[in-house]
Amino acid sequence: MTRRLLRLFLDSNVLSSGIVSRWGLDKAVLSLCAAQVCKLILAEAVRDEVEDALLERTRALDAAVATPIIEDYRLVIASIEPEVVPYPEEERVRSNRHLIRHLPDVPVLLSAMDARPDWLLTHNTKHFTKAVAQQTGLRIATPAEFFRTLTSLFE
Repeated sequence: MTRRLLRLFLDSNVLSSGIVSRWGLDKAVLSLCAAQVCKLILAEAVRDEVEDALLERTRALDAAVATPIIEDYRLVIASIEPEVVPYPEEERVRSNRHLIRHLPDVPVLLSAMDARPDWLLTHNTKHFTKAVAQQTGLRIATPAEFFRTLTSLFE
């Protein structure tokens, strides 16, 4: 019998924190994906945001410290074998600007809508609001809300 994995779409703040944090819920989400308990959905828009953030974060660091962070990121992503979602077309981004109030989040939101994940995990509840979730049909939560929901299934 084949079981269906929970499909998790991670916003860049969860993914980048999961990469650089030594422990925490963001790291735990990545661990679930690495263990193939969940399937990571990686939007190209998110991937590029994370890579830019990691490069910016490591720019001030000594190369001996910065290089392993970038290498770890690439190894983690490669080992997880995410489902990759391409960038939405520019015209589609412009025409769907009304869906979320922060323009850089539009490609991320459209990518999530295309992927139809079980969960979109983000810390950006200022922009990825309940109204956005309702309007798009996406289940949007923070990692903490995701884990609380999971644990409630075992009560």
